[in-house]
Amino acid sequence: MVTTGREGLAAAWAELPDVLICDVGLPDLSGYEVIRAIRWARPASHMFAIALTGYAQPEDRKQALAAGFDAHLAKPASLDELNDLLGQAAKKKG
Repeated sequence: MVTTGREGLAAAWAELPDVLICDVGLPDLSGYEVIRAIRWARPASHMFAIALTGYAQPEDRKQALAAGFDAHLAKPASLDELNDLLGQAAKKKG
């Protein structure tokens, strides 16, 4: 776990995770910038990316998906919602 977008990029470039859960409102880079950079650097990656955000309007969801996230999860997220998305990630990988 890291706390800034730049730290997230460095961690993802060092070892790309199977699943990324990324806040959209980060202190240095937005989550949108983070996922765009990762998708650009690793276009063939099968990483499942979840945007975790307080922005929960339909347009926010569209923006997250357009940026490269596979799913949009509004805060506060329930464990059931998170488990459902992790199941989707496992199916996508497998």
